[in-house]
Amino acid sequence: MKKDLFTLIVLLLMFCGNILSQNTTNISIVDRPNTNVSNSNYVSSRFPLQPLHFIKLPVGAVKPKGWIEKTLLLQKDGLSGNLGEISAWLDKDNNAWLGTGTDYGWEEVPYWLKGYGNMAYIFNDKKMLEETKIWLEAVFESQRRDGYFGPYIEKNGRPDLWGNMIMVRCLQSYYEYANDNRVISLMTDYFKWQLSLSDDMFLKDYWENSRGGDNLLSIYWLYNITGDKFLLDLAEKTHRNTADWRQRSALPNWHNVNIAQCFREPATYFMLSKDSVDLVATYNVYNLIRNTFGQVPGGMFGADENARMGHIDSRQGTETCGFVEQMASDEILLRMTGDPFWAEHCETVAFNSYPASLMPDLKALRYITSPNHTISDSKNHHPGIDNHGPFLSMNHFSSRCCQHNHGQAWPYFTEHLMLATPDNGVAVAIYGACVATVKVANGKTIEITQETNYPFEESIRFTIKHTEKSVTFPFYLRIPTWADNPSVEINGTPVNVNLEGGKYVRLERNWQKGDKVTLNVPMTLSQSVWHVNQGSRSINYGPLTFSLKIKENYEQVNSIETAIWDSKWQKKADPSKWPTYEIYPGSDWNYGLVIDDKVPLIENFEIVKKDWPTDNFPFTVNSVPLEIKAHGRKIIGWDFDRHGLTGELPIRENLRFEPHTENITLIPMGAARLRISAFPVYNP
Repeated sequence: MKKDLFTLIVLLLMFCGNILSQNTTNISIVDRPNTNVSNSNYVSSRFPLQPLHFIKLPVGAVKPKGWIEKTLLLQKDGLSGNLGEISAWLDKDNNAWLGTGTDYGWEEVPYWLKGYGNMAYIFNDKKMLEETKIWLEAVFESQRRDGYFGPYIEKNGRPDLWGNMIMVRCLQSYYEYANDNRVISLMTDYFKWQLSLSDDMFLKDYWENSRGGDNLLSIYWLYNITGDKFLLDLAEKTHRNTADWRQRSALPNWHNVNIAQCFREPATYFMLSKDSVDLVATYNVYNLIRNTFGQVPGGMFGADENARMGHIDSRQGTETCGFVEQMASDEILLRMTGDPFWAEHCETVAFNSYPASLMPDLKALRYITSPNHTISDSKNHHPGIDNHGPFLSMNHFSSRCCQHNHGQAWPYFTEHLMLATPDNGVAVAIYGACVATVKVANGKTIEITQETNYPFEESIRFTIKHTEKSVTFPFYLRIPTWADNPSVEINGTPVNVNLEGGKYVRLERNWQKGDKVTLNVPMTLSQSVWHVNQGSRSINYGPLTFSLKIKENYEQVNSIETAIWDSKWQKKADPSKWPTYEIYPGSDWNYGLVIDDKVPLIENFEIVKKDWPTDNFPFTVNSVPLEIKAHGRKIIGWDFDRHGLTGELPIRENLRFEPHTENITLIPMGAARLRISAFPVYNP
């Protein structure tokens, strides 16, 4: 009897111990995931390449929810989703990419397809998939015996490879979705042809020379799948013939999109060279451009075509392409370095700069968008803007590049909302509502949902779902640098850990079906002071920067008249269904903020949280769910300049304010298509 009782007690203790061990969470704060192990579920870096800190899931594995899904649906029904039927560069009756004509749509076709195709894969949309297939099948059919594919473009007696660099990216996404081995065959033969070219015939034209880093990324992608050694030789050759983005105090060129896209090339080459000088060079270029031209809110820099000395004010803008390529660079660098800085910067651009560059219905966009931007008309503002054209109106063809390229931003952003880690886990570095299907541990498939209205909400909630009873894997969450006393809960129980901003919390446990994790990232007010721009200030709340709320008056304009010279409508398109909009201020914008520096910043403002918009789209003046009540004074003499642009910030010593203080409202930058985001300050 006693023996049986003893046995029962031992068994009970063992059972309880197993339960406790199953529910024990190993918690640590890490700079980034450990790369001394290798993910067994997804293709990552093959030796001798540096291992990736994060691995992108195949396109379609992450499905957007919340406002991100709403935005992508607007894009699907908007300009990006319909360009194939309205842009002359995508006309199937005369297009060299399809072999039906001579108008080749050089970069326009693959630019558009890069975003359109990924939308098709994310939504698994039958009509969009069929449209994507038409273009990709033509690419497969176009490959020559020597390996080259697509329309042959020759400049100065040399093949121009820039358009092909983009199309190869389209093929990679398609392979992730469909696992079509024709992609591997085409890329292998194409890269063998590239290797056969002499150096003096390779990457010598302006665009391809600047953007050789894109070729390098695709070479790595293929090498990680096939292991073909010749690809490493081609990688060295590509880097050797790409413009030098490793200079300490100069750049190969100062075109804004090139900078946003190409500054990552040294870090990309670092994956092969393993020389820290290359990695540091990318950080150096980032700091170089921002220290000089980036003393503005929104995460970007003043280069309205090109960065120019003497043009550093916050009324200088960036191409929509620049926002898009900067977000892509941030996402790529996040995967390569693991540095949470790139995730935070991607959010800064995505939430503050990019949304305001498009119409709320995503049916038109602006070529140039600025932090201080108070008129959006169709006039030519050169030389205030370093290019000639109707670059401020919400237009369909004010350029050939941005209209076709903008569509990649939100699909790529979606694809990076959940990532795999080298230790067979899952990481969330960029936050947004979604549901992801992920392989973890020894190949077990799980589903993780992320529910949140972030960045307009401080709570981010995760639910673990899978078909197995339990599975052990690490779960990483980025801790934002701006978060005030962040915390984590597992199944409603607070985790006893000191979370450090700019790092990751690693949660490893035997996860049960239905387990919930909540990350709380309390937001507080802060200010940025732009000393080189007249000591102007920006007001931030968490990851959001705020702008003056200006009444926006929209005026419809004939879209045929506003199309720039080399951008055209298809003959069968109806431009009347796609009007251009000009936006004019219906209220005064020449305000400085009244800030009493003798009291805490919060005492100068009132944060107002409003109802979530019924249409689930928060980036408009009327629907944005966050406002800040502030005080301002009008500035005498601050007006439009001789070029018709928002006047430069008044010289600090010459500021003259109206005598009366007024109540003003601030809204997030991304919701303000007209805005003042860098303010002069009146200190009582």
